[in-house]
Amino acid sequence: MNAGPFAPPGLERLVLASRSPRRADILRGLGLDFVVDAPDADVERSAPVPEAAGGVAAARSRAKCLHVAARHDADAVVLGADTLVVLDGAILGKPRDVDEARRHVARLAGRAHEVVTGVAAARGGRVVVGVEVTRVWFRRLAPREIDAYARSGEGLDKAGAYAAQGLGAGLIERVDGCFYNVVGLPVARTLALVADVLRGAGTATP
Repeated sequence: MNAGPFAPPGLERLVLASRSPRRADILRGLGLDFVVDAPDADVERSAPVPEAAGGVAAARSRAKCLHVAARHDADAVVLGADTLVVLDGAILGKPRDVDEARRHVARLAGRAHEVVTGVAAARGGRVVVGVEVTRVWFRRLAPREIDAYARSGEGLDKAGAYAAQGLGAGLIERVDGCFYNVVGLPVARTLALVADVLRGAGTATP
């Protein structure tokens, strides 16, 4: 039973459909009990691909959530998420290597970009989906700083090639919106979606 101070009424069992240790850390920080059941690696690629970044994040989070929900009973609340970094309408994904990480950070330096996270919660054959957008400004960076950060390896498994909660904090000048969205899971929106699906809100799943 989830008895933490931020557990919505009726939340008995929570499943995190994500491999992200950062999302798990956020849920633990809220005092929530949960289990991790990550979706298969190809689920994200099978999701529909709308043109807008918000639609992409929403579709991917929904696909991950429903894939894992099919493995659990109707009482479990399954939570899925997908985070994108968007610059001038282009999605900067996880870099393939240090060279691509360097290019991502160089493009972001001295500019503003958006972090877009889709969050989906499913329970009892219903699913609710939301999208959070946070605007992030990077400070101007010297070439040596960009190179050193890329070589640290911290950003190699992260959208946009940086981690706001780690060494990447030194890249950021300011944040407009939910900081935890930049880490990978917007707290207020996530809690609201879990509460909604517990009330029976959302659309029926096929």
